[in-house]
Amino acid sequence: MTAPLQLVPGGPAPAGGAQPARALHAIARISHGPVPLDFDRLAAEFPAVRSGLALAGEADLELRLACTGPEELRTIAAALYRAGAARVHIDLVLRALTPAPVTLRPVP
Repeated sequence: MTAPLQLVPGGPAPAGGAQPARALHAIARISHGPVPLDFDRLAAEFPAVRSGLALAGEADLELRLACTGPEELRTIAAALYRAGAARVHIDLVLRALTPAPVTLRPVP
């Protein structure tokens, strides 16, 4: 059974001075230099940082981002390098996989 693919929520910016829409979703995989990056400081500094994972493997940290547009994404990438990242790899999220509800059928 396969789950349907859903478009990542987004849309035009709201009117009336509300928070800007965060329609550009991305995943940043980061390898830090000699000093580990401070995730709590990054999350507090950039509202685009939604969550993060500490990893063992090729990358040390994975950040899930929801940006207002390409400019904010570039700003975050530059800030990661300034904070001590040795390598930053960013993938744009095109669609999110959402599990469909399971339908139970009687066995004949």
